[in-house]
Amino acid sequence: MSLTTLDPRTALVAIDLQNGIVGMPTQPYAGADVVARTAELADAFRDRGLPVVLVRVSFAPDFADAVPGRTERQARGLAFPEGWDTVVEELSGHAGDIRVTKHNWSAFHGTDLEVQLRRRGVTQIVLTGVATSIGVESTARDAYAHGYHVTLATDAMADSDPEAHRGSVERIFPRLGESGTTAEILELLAKTHA
Repeated sequence: MSLTTLDPRTALVAIDLQNGIVGMPTQPYAGADVVARTAELADAFRDRGLPVVLVRVSFAPDFADAVPGRTERQARGLAFPEGWDTVVEELSGHAGDIRVTKHNWSAFHGTDLEVQLRRRGVTQIVLTGVATSIGVESTARDAYAHGYHVTLATDAMADSDPEAHRGSVERIFPRLGESGTTAEILELLAKTHA
């Protein structure tokens, strides 16, 4: 286990676990598995009075709030079905959870996530979600840059590109924080937040 500790004020941050994303083919875990493991973590965090943050990505129908830069692959012009940006039922329905809507890859950029965490005295975040190499990695990079301790639940995240997932987990995440499985994080949570 490479995990060392969880700070007294650690938050769970779940990235883009919403209807239109978790149903896509992902590797090395199916979206349903990522959701189930995240739900298990969320229940444990809530039981201990620790913050749970549910991040979703959404855009206005005309993409007026989307990132304007030119790229070779853009989401502009895509049609999203009704409810695609709704957080999955397995994680919804908890009034105390923090909800963040982003229009970028990172949950920090252009949102109130930083304010929400700082108001609660959070010094560490545990990250889960889809896609590993996009929303999760971007948020992990920004969390690290903002001075948070970062823990990555590597079996509670997945990507449409297995090589991109592996690159994030093996090359990037060790430079941003500590990684572990859901079971390892739950075990550490039980020891440090009894």
